[in-house]
Amino acid sequence: MSNVDGLEPVATFCGDCDCGCPQLFVDPAAPNDRRVILTDDFGQRVQMSADQFSSIVADAKAGKLDDITTA
Repeated sequence: MSNVDGLEPVATFCGDCDCGCPQLFVDPAAPNDRRVILTDDFGQRVQMSADQFSSIVADAKAGKLDDITTA
């Protein structure tokens, strides 16, 4: 991601290489509906609310996303 000024890093997914791995950030200055930022390794970003992100986490914990990793 090109500009991470002011963003609080939360997690890096992969991290075993130097290819610009996907990352998760929180932007404390953003409006509530765009506070959580997920970037990909191509520089794109998805912004969502904490509630929306919580829904993804709950689905992952419940196993609803497990089939994605077996494809």
